[in-house]
Amino acid sequence: MDYENLLFEIDDGIAIVTINRPKVLNALNGATLTELRATFKRVADDPNIKCAILTGSGEKSFVAGADINEISTKNAVTGVEFALNGQSVSNQIQHCGKPIIAAVNGFALGGGCEIAMACHLRFASEKARFGQPEVNLGIIPGYGGTQRLARLVGAGRALELCISGNMINAQEAYRIGLVNQLYSPEELLPKTKEFCKTVMSKGPKAVSFVLHAVNRGMEMPLADALRLEAHLFGLVCATDDMKEGTAAFMEKREAKFTGK
Repeated sequence: MDYENLLFEIDDGIAIVTINRPKVLNALNGATLTELRATFKRVADDPNIKCAILTGSGEKSFVAGADINEISTKNAVTGVEFALNGQSVSNQIQHCGKPIIAAVNGFALGGGCEIAMACHLRFASEKARFGQPEVNLGIIPGYGGTQRLARLVGAGRALELCISGNMINAQEAYRIGLVNQLYSPEELLPKTKEFCKTVMSKGPKAVSFVLHAVNRGMEMPLADALRLEAHLFGLVCATDDMKEGTAAFMEKREAKFTGK
C-alpha cells in the first residue's frame, strides 16, 4: 500500500515501521492511525515478516502525542469514538502475534507513550523522554495510558505520571521498568535489529505462544492464566519445532526451526 504518514521496509524478515511526520514531531492524527492499523495487519498476515520495529522519523521525536487540533473538536460522544479508535490500534499492535519492539528515539508523550507501551518491548535512546501530559490540556490519556502504564510500572508510579503530567527522561523510564534497554542514539536501531535477530532464531510457534500467554494471562486471574499456559504448553508439544528443538539440544547442535 502507499503511505502518506509512514515509512515501511522489510529488512531480512524484520518490518521497520517509521512514523514519518517530523514537522509535527510525528504526532498521531486519524490518518496515521489508519495507516498503522493496516500496517500491523500486514505484519501479522505476512509469513515473511518475523518481527517488527516501530520508531519515529528524525532525531527529536518518536511520537510527541495525538494531534491536538483533532482533540480540540471532540465532545462527549466523539471523544469516546476518538479514544476507542486509538485503543483499537494499540490492541492490534499488542496482539499482533509477532514481537513488536518500540525503538524510542525521542519524545514519547501522550499517545506516543501509549503506542510505545502497546509494543511488547521498549528500547530507548538515552535522549528519549516519556510522559502522559494530558492533564495539562484538561483531559486524560485515552489510548490505554492509564491501564498499560499501571500494569508496566505499578499503580503508584502510573498515577504520579498521569496526574502530574510530568515528563521523565530515558534513565528514569529505565529505572521504573517502562523501558527495557537504553542505547546511544547511534546504537538504538542497530541494537534493536540485533535483538530481533536473536528472537528470530528461536522457535516461532514458541515465541508466538509466549506473547499470547503473557498478553492474555495479564487479563485473567492467576489460576485461569496458569491453565492457559498449560494449554499452550500442550499445543507447542505437538509441533515439529518442539521435536527439532529438543533433538538439537540432545545432539548438541543448532536447531533449525520451521515454524511448524
